Amino acid sequence: MTHAEAISNAEENQSGAFQRFFKRITQGSYPLFLAAVTALVWANVDMHSYHAVWHSELSVGLGPALLTKTLAHWIDEALMAIFFFVVGLEIKRELLVGGLSSPRQAILPIAAAIGGMVVPALIFLAFNAGTPTAKGWGIPMATDIAFALAVLSLLGNRVPLGLKLFLSALAIADDLGAVLVIALFYTPSVHVGYLLASVGILGILLTGNLMWIRWTPFYAFWGAALWFAVLGSGVHATVAGVVVALFIPARGKFDTDTFIRDVQYHMGQFSCEEESCGFSILLNPNHLNTVQAIDLCCKDVETPLQRLEHALQPWVAYLVLTLFALANAGLDLGGLDWAGALGDSVTRGVALGLVLGKPLGIFGFSFLATQLLRAQLPSGVGWLDILGAGMLGGIGFTMSLFVTGLSFSSPEVAGNAKLAIILASVLSGILGYVVISRAAVGRPALAGGEGHGTS
Repeated sequence: MTHAEAISNAEENQSGAFQRFFKRITQGSYPLFLAAVTALVWANVDMHSYHAVWHSELSVGLGPALLTKTLAHWIDEALMAIFFFVVGLEIKRELLVGGLSSPRQAILPIAAAIGGMVVPALIFLAFNAGTPTAKGWGIPMATDIAFALAVLSLLGNRVPLGLKLFLSALAIADDLGAVLVIALFYTPSVHVGYLLASVGILGILLTGNLMWIRWTPFYAFWGAALWFAVLGSGVHATVAGVVVALFIPARGKFDTDTFIRDVQYHMGQFSCEEESCGFSILLNPNHLNTVQAIDLCCKDVETPLQRLEHALQPWVAYLVLTLFALANAGLDLGGLDWAGALGDSVTRGVALGLVLGKPLGIFGFSFLATQLLRAQLPSGVGWLDILGAGMLGGIGFTMSLFVTGLSFSSPEVAGNAKLAIILASVLSGILGYVVISRAAVGRPALAGGEGHGTS
């Protein structure tokens, strides 16, 4: 095999892995959308029961240690830590082998992500600076990767693979920025004792990683301990999820050469008297043992990072985010003062930050990166595609709702922010779809979605 063929095969394998990731994320948007609609319907049919369910108290404890929170708080602070853990795994994977793995690849999506955070925040502050609501500046900074990629998937294989890669890397860099914002700016006070305990637990996790510990319960136990320590420190506990993910090993027990050698040996153990082995696994103990041995080889070569990401993604998509949307997306539209809400500074700041600030920031900073840092657009991607991706970046549903809960304690102000998030996300999705559809006119549809040409 020539060097060029090897590179081509590697690119095809990376493309296949990304397409599987893209499909999983896109499918995860369906239950999230259904949960959001259900929450809106429920809140408008019976707001009292909606409030009663999610604000009922739940206590968890062992012996004298008892922790009591509302059901909504358990979802936002405990279950969402699992979501942030998966986000952390995705960030680490992107930094190691994905769109953020090399400076040349990372320049464009990171610049776009920075622009997509800074400009919306500035637009929000333009309406709210100097007021108590100014602390909501982080709300329009986020991009919901599931919904954004779901809208992109509606365009089928006329969307260049490079655009999907760009939007995914952008959204993951955006998530990293959101986590840093939450940790640095949405922590009202810090308890030094718990913070020191958190540092000590991080030392244990680092030691486990350096000692090549691949045992998942080790990271689960100390990850839970870090969650409790971070919760007590005053920093939002979900940040612990991302931090733990960064210590999950990204190397398997055996290298690929060992895996190939062992699998080839075990494959050699298959022998059949006739031309076809048929369904001989249960009938032939040697075949059954061989299959089990190959299965163990696969587990030994697979990295804990891959294993955990693949195992947890369905739980996050179908349980964690579904419950989060049910508990947070409820808004009594019938009882809303629409004139007051639409004229409110929070509503305007969030809505314009997402609908206008996101595409301006993403497009503008991407253009500056190509001019000043010599970044290049992905293959087959034109500037109209980048503008459309920036509009899809305005879909800020999950993380924007999450930051809203951290920003405002007033139900009325939080309700205005939620209204803006919902309206802006829907509008951004429509605009992004229309613009990328326009960019796709005349673009050939190829298998795998690798269109070519510029817009």
